This record gives sequence, structure tokens and C-alpha cells, in this order.
Amino acid sequence: MKIYKKLLASFVLINIYFSVYSVAQTSDDLELMIRSSKTRAALVQNVQKAVVHIKVEKVVRGSDGRFFNNPMDLYNDEFFRRFFPELNPPKNNQQREQPNREFRQRGMGSGSIIDAEGYILTNHHVVGLADRIIVVMYDGEEKDAKIVGTDPESDIAVIKIEGVGLPVLPMGDSETILVGEDVIAVGNPFGLIQTVTYGIVSAKGRSNVGINEYENFIQTDAAINPGNSGGALVNSNGELIGINTMISTLGGGSDGIGFAIPVDIVKYVFTQIIENGEVIRGFVGIVSNPNYRGDGVMISGVYDSGPAQRANMRGGDIIKKVNDKKVNKIKDMQDIIGKSKPGDLVTFQIQRNSDILNMNVEVEKMPKL
Repeated sequence: MKIYKKLLASFVLINIYFSVYSVAQTSDDLELMIRSSKTRAALVQNVQKAVVHIKVEKVVRGSDGRFFNNPMDLYNDEFFRRFFPELNPPKNNQQREQPNREFRQRGMGSGSIIDAEGYILTNHHVVGLADRIIVVMYDGEEKDAKIVGTDPESDIAVIKIEGVGLPVLPMGDSETILVGEDVIAVGNPFGLIQTVTYGIVSAKGRSNVGINEYENFIQTDAAINPGNSGGALVNSNGELIGINTMISTLGGGSDGIGFAIPVDIVKYVFTQIIENGEVIRGFVGIVSNPNYRGDGVMISGVYDSGPAQRANMRGGDIIKKVNDKKVNKIKDMQDIIGKSKPGDLVTFQIQRNSDILNMNVEVEKMPKL
């Protein structure tokens, strides 16, 4: 009986110990969660100061230089609905009374200040067609902006406002981010200023989305909606890792599949625009076959009198390596050639039937196609 009482007492003491430990552990976890939430909130406040709302105006004319006679036709045009989601066409009676009156479209987007003197990153499709750009700061102040340069191929644009000592969003490293990592999207969806959404990196290296010539998107489930375009995707350190660009949606709103241009691409485009006023890309005149599923990239054709044709490259050739780097996807080849300068020699390893050939091709400046 005494042994039983001792065992019972020991069991009670052990149970009390683990109960106290469990409560303490739960309390510590809760405190850690609260601290983490507060830290994230403080980070967001700093990020928001460097994210701006962009309002654009466009005077729309027909191809012959005259104003559109029927604004409703333009309102239903998918191209303009994508660039200017907030279209406000005149009423039918107005267009009958004044068929050639000036028709102004108003659009919106977002941007990130990356330089204290007022350089702002956004999307080409937000500002590239605009006649007037107005930037709304974190505190509500409005500033006129001018375009420094745009790059339709990557859908990146650089605009500038006047300012000194402006809040800046530091750039991170999109190459080192991991799928599953926490990210925060900041922008102005549907004109709702300074909206913040939270999610993870869903995938990296997304291409063949069908929006840009050069695609290598970060996919995220952080909610992105019309008006978020050009806004910031940041990591847990508050660093810019991507420019929010588009969504995949069936109903027009966020379905949890958003795409951002990686900041490593953005850095290259920004530097080129600042130095040259445009992005100068290399060109060799190859048309690739997107349906080829073998090892390498298949050439479906070459441009007449282009660098590839002069080097005796032909349709049906399979590119195995470029500058000794193995290529498995079209974008692998695009990255190497696009970043080459006019006059550079690029070495291709080609498989032609059963033969392996090495060819040097002199890069030209990509023409405006």
C-alpha cells in the first residue's frame, strides 16, 4: 500500500510538471507569435512609405490621328482593358452629340521608390502609353512624374519624380529566395491605397505565360488584383524581390495565382535604362521551336542575312550549349544572348543530324521588331 501511494504521488508530481511545462510552452509560443506579428507590421510600415500609387491619363486617338468616334468600342478592347482597368467611357448620348470630342482614359497602378532622388520602378503596361503620370505618395502628396525609359519586352518601366531624401525600398536577391518562403505584396488594387497582402512563393521560373517576350516569373499566392501592377513583392527582411505584374484569373479577381518579375531581372533593366535610355539586347536572328521536347533548343528558322544565317546555322539544328553553358529551355538561351553586347562573339554548340558543330556568331543589337 505504501509503495502504491509513493507511485501515485510520483505520478501526480510528474503530471503537474508536464502540465506546467505545457502551459509555459504554449505561452512562450503565443508570445513568439505576437512578437513575430508585431515585427512584420513594423516591416510593412517601412515598406509602405516607399510604395506609391500611380495614376495615368491617356488621350486616345484613332490610327489616322483622329479621336475615336465610339468610346464603347475601345472600352471593350482587351488590350486597353488590361492597360487601363478603370475605363470610364462617355454615355451613349454624349458620344452622339460630340462624336469627335477628346476621350481621356484613366488608369492606375503601383510603383516602388528605389532611389532617394525619386527614381521609381513600375510596369511598362502601367505607364508606357500614358500622356500624364501622377504619383501619389504615402502621405497623400501628388507629384507629376516623367518616363525615364521603358522596356516592353520585360514589362519594366522607370519613372522619376522630383524629390530629395525620399524613402527607399532596398533591393534583395530573387535568385536565393525559396519556394515556400513568406512574401508580402504592397500596392493599390482597385484604387485602395496601400493595400498589403501576405503569402508565400508558390513557384519560381514560370515562363510561357504569354505576356512578355522575356519571362521568368515568381509565382505567389499573395493576393494581387488590378491596380497592384508595378507594386512591390518583398521578403521577410523588407527587401524588394519582385515587381507584381499580372494574375491568372477566371473571374477578374485574385485566384491565388499572381506573377512578379524577379528583382534580378529588374536590376539589369534599370541599369540599362539609366545608362542608355533603353535596354540594349543582343540578337543573333534565331527562331526557336517552342514545341521541341528533346535535349537542347531546336531552331525552326533563321532571319535572312542575320548573324545566325551568316554563321551557317539552319532550321532543324539543335542548340546544345551557348558559351559552354548547357541550354534546355528557350529562356536559357535568351538570357545569355540578350545580355550580350553588339559585337560580342557567342559560341554555339550545335547538333546537326549526328554531327556536333561549334560555331561563333557575332551578336548584333536587337532590332525593334
